[in-house]
Amino acid sequence: MFALKLQPEASDQDLIAAVLDGSEVAFAALVDRYQDRVFRLLSRYCRDQVECEDLAQEVFLKVFRKLHTFQHESAFYTWVYRIAVNAATDHLSRASSRRLRLVEDDSTLDDPGLPGDREAASPAAGMMSRELAQVTREIVDSLPEKFRTILVLREFEDLSYTAIAEVLQIQLGTVESRLFRARQRFKEALERRHPDLVPDVPGAPRARPARGAK
Repeated sequence: MFALKLQPEASDQDLIAAVLDGSEVAFAALVDRYQDRVFRLLSRYCRDQVECEDLAQEVFLKVFRKLHTFQHESAFYTWVYRIAVNAATDHLSRASSRRLRLVEDDSTLDDPGLPGDREAASPAAGMMSRELAQVTREIVDSLPEKFRTILVLREFEDLSYTAIAEVLQIQLGTVESRLFRARQRFKEALERRHPDLVPDVPGAPRARPARGAK
């Protein structure tokens, strides 16, 4: 990755214009500004650091080659995210022996209906947090790609609904319905596979015991 920095007040638009005029320094500044976010996003899809670095290089190479097509109709970072998501899913789909994975560090989906305690301090709570993280990885890994990706962008990358719509190039209503369905899929899988981890929310339906259980 490039290490060179420019003045922090330089806007994305100014840097893009400079890159299109042939400035390598300006492109280095864009990479420096967004490489951490891109690498973090890619790390949700693969666990190998070297593989993530190679993929990040591929993403920024595509950004450079396609920069002239950026129309400034959306935020630049959402345009970059779109390239990163496409690169990650394309890369992993080519590797037929691999499965798309989501790595989540000791936390679960940030939703009141899902398990997780981000402020737990005791050793027992720490073990529970790690167990929940592992369960989250397993369940999200099993979801169809469109549900996996929208959970990554919303729950882990904290993108707004509007930004997600721009990244995935879908309607806002589709974002809302797809995210709702993805969360439902997650909850149903959690109740089915790990009913003991379903939070005891007042008024919420409890998981049914297995047939024959008392």
